[in-house]
Amino acid sequence: MICGLCPRGCSLAEGQTGFCRARANRGGEIVCQNYGRLTSLQLDPIEKKPLRRFHPGGLILSAGSYGCNLRCPYCQNSDISMADERCPTADVPPEALVAKALELVPRGNIGIAYTYNEPLVGYEYVRDCAALAREAGLCNVLVTNGMINEQPLCALLPLIDAMNIDLKGFTQEAYDFVGGDLGAVKASIRHAAAVCHVEVTTLIVPGVTDTEADMEAEAAWLASISPDLPLHISRFFPRYRMSDSHPTPVAAVYRLRDIARGRLKYVYTGNC
Repeated sequence: MICGLCPRGCSLAEGQTGFCRARANRGGEIVCQNYGRLTSLQLDPIEKKPLRRFHPGGLILSAGSYGCNLRCPYCQNSDISMADERCPTADVPPEALVAKALELVPRGNIGIAYTYNEPLVGYEYVRDCAALAREAGLCNVLVTNGMINEQPLCALLPLIDAMNIDLKGFTQEAYDFVGGDLGAVKASIRHAAAVCHVEVTTLIVPGVTDTEADMEAEAAWLASISPDLPLHISRFFPRYRMSDSHPTPVAAVYRLRDIARGRLKYVYTGNC
């Protein structure tokens, strides 16, 4: 069986699990093994997603599972993104997650954010939760790497109110570094920006995504979609397999911010 969710197109024999560690061939069909299995559940400020221009000052119930279809050597959530079905989880069916989100509305909750690991490897769970949340009048926020095929993304987008899409860099070399496909992520940004609120995040990793030419090209491309599309430029700190590296110099982040502001109206810095 071929998993058609993301550009990897894993070919899976019966019982085999895909690269993302969350999808598998069971009984001749591709199933979502992490369906309803949460590793993380927390009420967060919406700005933490990060979303700066979507319900500012609001809170959102943030849910995560396990698995990811990239292999970023600097992942800040590697304990769950690189985990598999053996990791500790709590069973939270869609009805229970939406009920919890509604319970938190008096505290300022606006909806549900699917986040922490790569949520789209649990596509069916996100879809089912988002449909129930929409019926209940809640917002749906997706925090994703954007590595998904066009058909499943476009089928999900009518249920999504806002997205933060992680643009890992603006060259295929940067995507080779994390095991991804730049073209697929650019397509996801274009499709999403046409139908919901989108903000983009780029982590500035020394020697990988820190050149002025790449930021100029990225900002120009994002501005071709809309100069009002917010961009978050985030400072790298050593994590996971890059724990011996050095943080990005703050001055480098600010320099790239200034370049992006030549094209985009809303550019923010993070971790500085």
